[in-house]
Amino acid sequence: MQTLSTPAAAEGARPRLRLSLELALGVLLTGGMAALVLASGWLFPDGGAAMDLTARLTAPAVTAAHPLGTDPLGRDVLARVIVGGRISLLVGFASVLGGALLGSVMGLVAGFYRGFWDVIVMRCADVQLALPFILVAITFIAILGGGLSNVIVFMIASQWVQYARVVRAQVLTLREREFVQAARAFGVRDPAMMRHHIVPNVLGPLVILMTLNVANNILLESSLTFLGLGVDPMIPSWGGMLADGRTYMQTAWWVSVFPGLAIMLTVLGLNLLGDWLRDRLDPKG
Repeated sequence: MQTLSTPAAAEGARPRLRLSLELALGVLLTGGMAALVLASGWLFPDGGAAMDLTARLTAPAVTAAHPLGTDPLGRDVLARVIVGGRISLLVGFASVLGGALLGSVMGLVAGFYRGFWDVIVMRCADVQLALPFILVAITFIAILGGGLSNVIVFMIASQWVQYARVVRAQVLTLREREFVQAARAFGVRDPAMMRHHIVPNVLGPLVILMTLNVANNILLESSLTFLGLGVDPMIPSWGGMLADGRTYMQTAWWVSVFPGLAIMLTVLGLNLLGDWLRDRLDPKG
């Protein structure tokens, strides 16, 4: 028997289709870039450092050896874009994991125990939020120097606040819920209560924030490197390639455009995944 589709059923199907497209496109963009970066050592054993001054500033699609063209030193742009993704993805994921771990612990302690710990953690957070990001970055790099490890440490130290605030807000609500009060009445110790009752209920918002912040940190690393405050200029990175090609935009646009496209597509994929996770893990929001 043939069934007729109703407007309500059609409206219910649209969100599922949209979510499926978000997930598929997000996985395709993010997974494809991650796969290329992981295989970069096999695809380009020279790490994109091989120079050919006779082929400098070759336009894209002119030769099969350089499908995306070459830079001012004759290095293959495709190789450098894929190899340069190592730095951006490493900084993005490592800084987010470190910041989430530090901020979650601080927010968990502040929200669960309140009192002295809550005042100390939140006042430190307020002071850090009042400081301009670029000024702190310049001061940090001037004192400790640039480099990959220092950039990661700086991002962890500058971004734990948002994780602490999100976790603290969740914990303040959860600690008054009936199942937590019941566990406390049965004599469950604080570490066990946080591990079994509090932490599992804050993972949803935390995972969403982490996914979106990976994209944000990739942009921050590229911006810092573009300004000369990031990783060593000799190491291929998307921000460094943008900086190298800015003086050639009129004559060799591809030197900057393709790294910019790599940043855009990676960030777009991560944002789509973050939106999909938000809809799945926080349907009320």
